[in-house]
Amino acid sequence: MYARVARFEGGDPARMDEVIEANRKLIEAALASPPEGLEDALGTWVLVDRQARRGLGITLFATEDGMRRGDQALDTMSPPGPAGEAGGRRTSVELYEVVVRAERS
Repeated sequence: MYARVARFEGGDPARMDEVIEANRKLIEAALASPPEGLEDALGTWVLVDRQARRGLGITLFATEDGMRRGDQALDTMSPPGPAGEAGGRRTSVELYEVVVRAERS
């Protein structure tokens, strides 16, 4: 499994819930009907630190090739509306191989 981790900083703290909801809708729609390049995405986690005004978007892929295609597709996307206007800016993107995965059932 592979992961693309995008870091975000800034944004309007007063609109954080609005940005989160807009991103939730975009991500759910993309997983239900993936845009070109994201067909291999398995899921996405979004983590936020409200006080520090920063966040992480972690998108998981089954293969390295799928991750690289997904990275190219996501690099061209900019969230519209509240997510793009108030959500801060992407500061970095990193690509990882997931070598340990443990979940409580």
